[in-house]
Amino acid sequence: MITAAQMKAARSLAGIDQKTLAERAGVSLPTIQRMEASEGVVRGVVDTLVKVIQALNEAGVELIGDHQPSAGGGRGVRLKEPGS
Repeated sequence: MITAAQMKAARSLAGIDQKTLAERAGVSLPTIQRMEASEGVVRGVVDTLVKVIQALNEAGVELIGDHQPSAGGGRGVRLKEPGS
């Protein structure tokens, strides 16, 4: 699962715009715009989500789910649990 906020942050960390992400993922620009405009977890066709996550991964971004450790040693950001 990926949230809209994660997607925007990942794209920003990779230094790419929505159009570039769309091209790299092989999806349309409106699809990326719709995904990033959603609230919470991004919903869509599983194949499309996989393509977007793969494109972000290939751009050097590691997506980290809730309560998961980071596998890499690079720089990054992570939201803290509320109240932490």
